[in-house]
Amino acid sequence: MEAAEASVDRIAHPWGSRTPHGADEPWPVRVDTYLEPGVEASRVQRWVQASSILHSDGDAMDIAVVDGRMVGVRGRADDRVNRGRLGPKDLFGWQANASPDRLTLPLVREGGRLVECDWDTAMGRIVARSRELLEERGPGALGFYTSGQLYLEEYYTLAVLARAGIGTNHLDGNTRLCTSTAAEALKESFGCDGQPGCYDDIDHADVIGLFGHNIAETQPVQWMRVLDRLEGADPPRLVCVDPRPTPAARRAAVHLAPRIGTNVALLNALLHEIIRADRVDHDYIAAHTVGFEELASRVEECTPRWAAGICDVPAARIGEAAELLGTADRLLSTVLQGVYQSHQATAAAVQVNNLHLIRGMLGRPGAGVLQMNGQPTAQNTRECGANGDLPGFRNWQNDAHVADLARVWNVEPSAIPHYAPPTHAMQMFRYAEQGSIHMLWISGTNPAVSLPELSRVRSILAQERLFTVVQDLFLTETAQLADVVLPAATWGEKTGTFTNADRTVHLSDKAVEPPGEARPDLDIFLDYAARMDFRDKDGGPLITWHDPESAFEAWKRCSAGRPCDYTGLTYDKLRGRSGIQWPCDEQAPDGTQRLYTDGISWAHPDVCESYGKDLLTGATAEAVEYRSLNPDGKAVIKAAGYLPPHEAPDEDHPFQLTTGRTVYHFHTRTKTARAPQLNAAAPEVWVEASVSDAAALGLGEGDLVEVTTPRGALRGRLRVTDIRTGLLFVPFHYGYWDTEAGHGPDGRTPGRAANETTVTDWDPASKQPLFKTAAAALRLVERADGHHAPAPTTTASAASRADAVPPTTGGTPALVTQSGDAFPDREEDAR
Repeated sequence: MEAAEASVDRIAHPWGSRTPHGADEPWPVRVDTYLEPGVEASRVQRWVQASSILHSDGDAMDIAVVDGRMVGVRGRADDRVNRGRLGPKDLFGWQANASPDRLTLPLVREGGRLVECDWDTAMGRIVARSRELLEERGPGALGFYTSGQLYLEEYYTLAVLARAGIGTNHLDGNTRLCTSTAAEALKESFGCDGQPGCYDDIDHADVIGLFGHNIAETQPVQWMRVLDRLEGADPPRLVCVDPRPTPAARRAAVHLAPRIGTNVALLNALLHEIIRADRVDHDYIAAHTVGFEELASRVEECTPRWAAGICDVPAARIGEAAELLGTADRLLSTVLQGVYQSHQATAAAVQVNNLHLIRGMLGRPGAGVLQMNGQPTAQNTRECGANGDLPGFRNWQNDAHVADLARVWNVEPSAIPHYAPPTHAMQMFRYAEQGSIHMLWISGTNPAVSLPELSRVRSILAQERLFTVVQDLFLTETAQLADVVLPAATWGEKTGTFTNADRTVHLSDKAVEPPGEARPDLDIFLDYAARMDFRDKDGGPLITWHDPESAFEAWKRCSAGRPCDYTGLTYDKLRGRSGIQWPCDEQAPDGTQRLYTDGISWAHPDVCESYGKDLLTGATAEAVEYRSLNPDGKAVIKAAGYLPPHEAPDEDHPFQLTTGRTVYHFHTRTKTARAPQLNAAAPEVWVEASVSDAAALGLGEGDLVEVTTPRGALRGRLRVTDIRTGLLFVPFHYGYWDTEAGHGPDGRTPGRAANETTVTDWDPASKQPLFKTAAAALRLVERADGHHAPAPTTTASAASRADAVPPTTGGTPALVTQSGDAFPDREEDAR
């Protein structure tokens, strides 16, 4: 194919130019490169291998270094995940590393103020308080809340020191907010975490179902892959379930926009139609599953007409979607926050698994499920046990699993807390609120913006009795409330491994030195463990590793023989080549593309990660119950009935409110707000409402409006879109700083943080907060007076009238070079 090169504004055209390919053809290469102005590729002294830090794609890239500075990035052409492509956050987000407001020294609170100090002073305070609490109150007085953005080696070290060193059951990650439902749904259906499918299935599928997954904005490189299939021969048909007009919805053969909180009703109707038409694989069901009869009985009355009355979706459209899903030869389904953060989250995600199990759509090219992640290392948090599970996908209820972990760590089984499920994040904050947790160590996350009902979260973190440690890059909203702040190194400033949403492991090498005295998270955890003098049962050091590579080797020993087996991987093997999917061991030395190619592997009662939960109550099943249901270790088809959401619109709050993301920002904008191109594309919060709802209230584009729920309020400029009637959307990225609507949470002036309004409620099975269930009111504050909403026009936030607002562009600062296989000389279709 003819080589091509183009320069594209990747703010105006987030997904770049097309490289079409047909079904079963390899995805062509397109290398995206961005260098800061004035730097030519010939001047780059080193290209250092890395992986994406700002979403869960796992895009492989190289960091350009000149005179010890990062000066740009390029995609890695030979990588299986991205074939050289990078999304907008990949291309521009690295600039945050050099932001002048990076933390460079530890801070401690003196006289109510945070003041700079040395590391010995900061760590001394943390160790002294830890020992005091252990002596006075025991290990349950200490909790650890981490991220989905650290490295595998760091999570594993944290898990060991928290579980076996401190002995606390209180360890979780902010993955609880984004992908705990993914893990729970996989455990419920397959007995174990780990994605059955892989990204390569996009190249083979003839139907792709996107369930609550705005793939264009959350996994932009994989959307590029879908777009290239749509432009090629024999394109797949898309079924999109989303209440907003996302880019995927606009390209879908069938777009279903259900009322928020009704996913289970919709999915039960789809399953009803597929079973009614007998589009099921009876041989697969008999050989590899249990529970089909209960599912068939449960959905027997769940007709499209029944679901239409609940979901406010035409019954005929439900039938059309069921036709596509039921007749696909190779069906790929993906799931994300529209399911995970909504009502009956796990129950809905499990029904997507059921769809694949009854159709036998697993374990072959194009036929798979991706219960997607939201963060770059969410999978590492889960497999290393830093998210409320035991390391290596071990079952806390299985004494043999606990004993095996104790053997790996050389401690007594009693040293590992397993008297109850590991404490989930929402419960940890409740314990802190009630006073049983007295020390909370927060690493790499910003709960003062990301958790629901922020006034409550701030009151918890501000308690004098709670000793709070924050380990981060900047003085975030959370760090401002801490007793000790530790300056951390980040991506590009340290070495470690990332595992993405389809189990691909990448090595990310250190490219430059961190600023000032900032330290890698691994070094901080190792320092703490050494100062606390944690010991194994023989009196030796509990933690025996000293750097990333030795930590990785320790993790390999922990993963041996488990579903996420890393024993076939080394740093040398990961360096200079494409990422490798786990399990990677003697039987699969080059990794494993798909799981369950020959039946169900990890659901047997003796080896499964979980015995399951009741999807409606969250009650944990016992081993004897699971063994009775599934003695042979098959996949479990688990049915669930629909229940109405806990909070419904009423006269005072007539709208439903949902929160979400934009392609230009990540989480609480700690990094992306400091990248000029990204921040300019979406600089401030906005509120989306439908054309009919805006007209009914006499509102127009750019009006300053206030959204109110029973918990709080926020203000932002209005964007009138084709979102479903009765629904409001607000991006959750924005904290309470520097807003035209107010200057912070003073209790009187509404700010701009979406989570001022969201409810403290969580899914009973996955314990994931339900950010998409609030009832809300909308009112005018002031007329637009020439303003327009700061929402991007390139994404799901596009105005209903394209001529009503200027298009989102990045101009010269956002120009990115694309080179590789030939692609049409035209701009990306961003309609």
